[in-house]
Amino acid sequence: MASECNSNTGQSLKIKFTKLFINGQFVDSISGKLFETRDPRTGDVITKVAEGDKEDVDLAVKAARQAFDHGPWPRMSGYERGRIMLKLADLIEEHIEELATIDTLDGGKLLSNGKQIDIPSCSSLLRYFAGAADKIHGKTLKMSGQFQAYTLKEPIGVVGHITPWNFPSGIFFMKVAPALAAGCTMIIKPAEQTPLSALFYAHLAKQAGIPDGVLNVVTGFGPTAGAALASHMDVDKVSFTGSTEVGRLVMEAAAKSNLKAVSLELGGKSPLLIFNDADVDMAVDLARIAVFFNKGEVCVAGSRVYVQEGIYDDFVKKAVESAENWVVGDPFDPQVHQGPQVDKEQFEKVLRYIDMGKREGATLVTGGKPCGQKGYYIEPTIFKDVKEDMKIAQDEIFGPVMSLIKFKTTEEAIEKANNTKYGLAAGIVTNDLNIANRVSRSIRSGIIWINCYLATSWDCPFGGYKMSGFGREMGLQGLDKYLQVKSVVTPIYDSPWL
Repeated sequence: MASECNSNTGQSLKIKFTKLFINGQFVDSISGKLFETRDPRTGDVITKVAEGDKEDVDLAVKAARQAFDHGPWPRMSGYERGRIMLKLADLIEEHIEELATIDTLDGGKLLSNGKQIDIPSCSSLLRYFAGAADKIHGKTLKMSGQFQAYTLKEPIGVVGHITPWNFPSGIFFMKVAPALAAGCTMIIKPAEQTPLSALFYAHLAKQAGIPDGVLNVVTGFGPTAGAALASHMDVDKVSFTGSTEVGRLVMEAAAKSNLKAVSLELGGKSPLLIFNDADVDMAVDLARIAVFFNKGEVCVAGSRVYVQEGIYDDFVKKAVESAENWVVGDPFDPQVHQGPQVDKEQFEKVLRYIDMGKREGATLVTGGKPCGQKGYYIEPTIFKDVKEDMKIAQDEIFGPVMSLIKFKTTEEAIEKANNTKYGLAAGIVTNDLNIANRVSRSIRSGIIWINCYLATSWDCPFGGYKMSGFGREMGLQGLDKYLQVKSVVTPIYDSPWL
């Protein structure tokens, strides 16, 4: 494990955009208030950003409403919208280095992953949905009786997107790309911990030719700007990714205002089931990625690792060795595997759960401590002898903490995997096709990975069961939630209705 977890090998970067983006312009907040965004490597302030509030959300919604009701974007052909989206994808690719650097500075994400995965995936999402924009079609229906009908798929209207801090670029476009393709206008409220890349994307959207008012960004805090967006009477839909607790508040606000449509991608406590016939080395590698990737700040993190008793001891030994070779350090360093937690609050939360695991009687076999003299680094942490009712086995920690649990039979594995309020993802490691088929059909989760983990793509739907939310991101299902279906009925010949 790296001993110097707070080295300063990062690049200097001039932050260009710190104001709200409303109706095609960067503007100060009405109150003039600013908030600090900090570098999690050191805790130092990067810059100050405009703090939007209810009044700023009102302005942004007014701009989006005007752009939807009277502007060109919903009235363009799908081909023309797609052409502009492709231009935006090109602009993002021209700025990969700068955008990846912003997310590393702001969120502690690995620069190498940003350049190779996160930012290129934004362009890919835009291109995928740009290709779908001119393929939004209804159906012709032969109705019972003397009528025929056809359906129209129309944009749902003004959309509020509330995005999290763990993937500030990727999740921005998981929401924005299909909404643009559908012909919607929108307001994005990025997480206060990572606001900077969203503002840069707003600048690029303007350059690409997206009309004023179509894409607005209001930076600020959840209880103020986020709540105002979720409860706004002129917002037709809100799409939220974040914690289950805040998801409840978003849904309540939507219900109490105008019953706007809601889609929620919420928490997870995903199981990774490893069976006796698995290759132990491969299983260890998958488990390490499943839990420690992106410092555990992943909604689908496979943090409950169930290992069948025949290979349990061998797995524990190798998992500890693997974790101790996992390099924690400055995310600008290409040799590093894990950067700092996003902020002090998340850092302290993870450490509290580690202490809780010890108090509850789980055996700490590696890690469990802060790393370095400053910044928000935590050692990769593994507990064994974890029981189902322990907090570390039930709560979403959102940090680099693996809980190892032994099981005997396939039936027991299925029961344990489903013993959670969440249902976002699950992994299965086995060479037995019968086990893979049976278990994948028995676990109540939105995505199941067999002999892989974290394999996602813009053409594969993603979302949860149970308290992990509802609605799907990506794939054509990710487009459908930004569309309304309208039925148009006509008589096919003289009718007594006329």
